Amino acid sequence: MGQPLNTPNTTPLNVGIVGCGNIIAQYLATFPALPAVRLVAVADLDPARASAVAEGLPGVRALGVQELLDDAEVDLVLNLTIPAAHAQVALAAIAAGKHVYGEKPLAATTAEGREVLAAAAAAGVLVGSAPDTVLGTGIQTARKAIDDGLIGAPVAATATMVTPGHERWHPNPDFYYVPGGGPLLDMGPYYVSALVTLLGPVASVIGAASHTRTERTIGTGPRAGEAIPVTTDTHVTGVLVHRSGALSTLVMSFDAVATRASNIEVHGTAGSLVVPDPNHFDGDVLLRTIDGGAWETLPVSGGYVDSGRGFGLADLALTPAGEEPRAGGRLAFHALDVMESLLESARTGRSVAIASSCERPAAVPLTEAVPV
Repeated sequence: MGQPLNTPNTTPLNVGIVGCGNIIAQYLATFPALPAVRLVAVADLDPARASAVAEGLPGVRALGVQELLDDAEVDLVLNLTIPAAHAQVALAAIAAGKHVYGEKPLAATTAEGREVLAAAAAAGVLVGSAPDTVLGTGIQTARKAIDDGLIGAPVAATATMVTPGHERWHPNPDFYYVPGGGPLLDMGPYYVSALVTLLGPVASVIGAASHTRTERTIGTGPRAGEAIPVTTDTHVTGVLVHRSGALSTLVMSFDAVATRASNIEVHGTAGSLVVPDPNHFDGDVLLRTIDGGAWETLPVSGGYVDSGRGFGLADLALTPAGEEPRAGGRLAFHALDVMESLLESARTGRSVAIASSCERPAAVPLTEAVPV
């Protein structure tokens, strides 16, 4: 049994949510397990959506966006807006003296992300960002296996995400196929954040990219059969050179049908790990050592147990003063920098040095949540 995440008498951080779209349901489902945070207000550009959320939550108020930002009761703004609005909302919250935690990515560009981090530093507030899947038992059990030397010195990793395209199931997939979208910026935050958590920050990248079609056909919903333009690369591959010397090979595709490759594998001088899907919080970690004859499933040994979206928010609330949250802004910015640089490398055909860095986030001990 792990240690408790926190105790019910912990003074909670009061949270106001901006953006009441589909993703909010996952956060609302997690809040009851997190005494470190308390939802007090919600806001959306559509007041009816905010009201509908608040109606089912006693003590939660539906406010206008600026009204929520100005509200003295709100300590932290949970930013669940669309990626293009992430920086704008974060900067407004910081200007109001609030901590900020946002969905991925941190911002649409590194220029915007840099502005968010600078503003937060000047204001003395914390910035956190999804994905917090890296704090779950899947990635953290793999992290502990690496830290305990079970695979020897890490040498390399592979990370693979293959799908034939989101237009097959998403009724409004346009944003996946314009600059700022594509498989890398959509799913890459999960994989790059996991690779940095496992192997440390990235020093340089080299990549290549392509797209096989100039348009896609929507497969479901009221727009089924409508063709939409493709103006961004839909297959991206590259090598991440970690500062440790380990090499990670990344494949992100909306162009391929399927794969039997593991989501992530990590290889060392004494063994190899199969790491579960970084878009999930849990999953089996498999180990095969150089002297072993078969893959074995490792016991769960790290991470927040039975976690979900919002555990990164609670982790931020419990972060000691002066320390960086595990799902913090620096990790999110570094992941964004790696992805943006990989696309730049694909465009120029040259290796790109990563200007940013971050500390490898502290490991999460095996930790139980405390329901309230």
